[in-house]
Amino acid sequence: SMSSNVGDTARKIRQSLQGKYPAGEADAMTAIIFEKVMNYSRVDMIMREDSEVPEFASARIDDAVARLLRNEPIQHIFGEARFAGHTFKVTPDTLIPRPETEQLVDMIAGENTAPDLRVLDIGTGSGCIATSLAIAMKWPQVSAIDISPAALAVARDNAKALRARVAFSQADILTAVPEKESLDIIVSNPPYIDEQEKQAMDANVLDYEPATALFVPDDNPLLFYRAIQRYAMTALKPSGR
Repeated sequence: SMSSNVGDTARKIRQSLQGKYPAGEADAMTAIIFEKVMNYSRVDMIMREDSEVPEFASARIDDAVARLLRNEPIQHIFGEARFAGHTFKVTPDTLIPRPETEQLVDMIAGENTAPDLRVLDIGTGSGCIATSLAIAMKWPQVSAIDISPAALAVARDNAKALRARVAFSQADILTAVPEKESLDIIVSNPPYIDEQEKQAMDANVLDYEPATALFVPDDNPLLFYRAIQRYAMTALKPSGR
């Protein structure tokens, strides 16, 4: 294949993606591709616009663009997502962390400044909430549960990579037995989309993200909220949240 330079390659990527994604998103994806494949910042892309793109990089770029055009999330293509200022490994077994969940982490860390608080994250997925809180709070005792062993494996890797102390265990909140007044904080981003809402959703979510992390039965959309509430009524200390 003919080699091309950085400027031409970037333009080609943007053009391909703009058929499917809004211009701003196509531009952001192009920057991520260069950062991951060639270790280039946006500034490098401009400064080195005439440098040649090596063949191995060109092949990886083509692969990433083809996968984006098939709706695969960019976080899966490169196996990581940014969350609360940290880089987390994500796989098809974990939900991709959402930006609005970062606000939850900020709020909890900001409002709970006492040391040694006991925190439980229910349905931890990639571990992004539990790990970020373990880092942001003062000496918290953070534990996290998930029903999926594959998700827990990813979560453990993330906590270890970020040197965060989190106790992970496999459990199903629908059957978990709470320990009386043992926790200061319970946090969760549980499944809440009912099956009938599926048709309105984007293919990149439906095809590539874990169904158990997203969906609840049509007749019981509050299933997990009720389970968490039941658990919390017993497990939280009187001052707990």
